[in-house]
Amino acid sequence: MKAKRLRLELDFVRRRRAAPWAGRLALALAAAVAADLGHSYATLRRSMGEAESRLAQMPAQARGAAPSASPEEIAAARETVERLAMPWQELLGALEAAASEDVALLAIEPDPKSGTVRISGDSKDYPAALGYVASLGRVEALSRVELVRHEAKKHAVGFTVSAKWAGR
Repeated sequence: MKAKRLRLELDFVRRRRAAPWAGRLALALAAAVAADLGHSYATLRRSMGEAESRLAQMPAQARGAAPSASPEEIAAARETVERLAMPWQELLGALEAAASEDVALLAIEPDPKSGTVRISGDSKDYPAALGYVASLGRVEALSRVELVRHEAKKHAVGFTVSAKWAGR
């Protein structure tokens, strides 16, 4: 008895037709969203124009014109600008070069007028603080490095170092 062979035909090219209503529904939905977006844009544009015309009719003082600053405020602003204009990259590079695992820096306080910087930190013990001060003294960007203050804490030594910032 001969086995009957069945022939298997696969058609990979044939496409199933999508539901005809899905495309129309997506088109209608997109049109509704576009119409709503256009309406919102027109409303905002109109209200913005009205606000601009009201603002133009107001006197300058009512608009919030900048009041004159006091001399103290101007001095504080100048000091802030001077601090921001300092070569921070150079100072931070110097501090990284002198870094130690036994020392944690807490504050860096530059004084732009005198060109000095005060560095506060904590160290594991007093020799670690002195070693850090010595490391800072060997960095080219800093000169006249001095240990200004030190105090024994419960499990650390707090210290403050003053240095002349050579980059200034």
